[in-house]
Amino acid sequence: MRRASPIVATLLSMAVAVVAAGCEAGPPPVTPPVVPGASGAPREVNLIAKDYSFLPDTLDLVPGETVLLHVINGGLEVHEAVIGDAAVQDAWEVAEAATVGAPPGPTPVVSVPPDVAGLRIVVRSGERVDLVWTVPVATPAGAWQVGCHIPGHWARGMVIPVRWVGAASAS
Repeated sequence: MRRASPIVATLLSMAVAVVAAGCEAGPPPVTPPVVPGASGAPREVNLIAKDYSFLPDTLDLVPGETVLLHVINGGLEVHEAVIGDAAVQDAWEVAEAATVGAPPGPTPVVSVPPDVAGLRIVVRSGERVDLVWTVPVATPAGAWQVGCHIPGHWARGMVIPVRWVGAASAS
């Protein structure tokens, strides 16, 4: 078998190193500035529920903006997106716990007191639900999240944080 000359071997090694370096992920792309929506022109926001996660992994909201929220269920099971603080998430977790053992299909009707209701959107497999929503102006001191409380989903990690961003600021 014929061996490559040392110069050819060196050039080949350098070429492989350059190609490998080009394949590295590098820093994540910068989030573009968020232009808040208004009542006459809501900002469109996609939230995809899968078995058992949400995409994107953080929901960016501007206090006081109006959004057209597209909640899409790309999973095989019924999911919900509950948006609110810890009290809201806790209330829905308790309410949904009463449905454990219910037959498959649409989630049974459950409710929580209005002061801890937050925003709740239920979506069946393959369904998209659109909702125009004005985000509260005063964000509470506690962290907000998006969670699914269909029994077992929250426990499997179906929750993402809400990130409060300023108008036209990169996050």
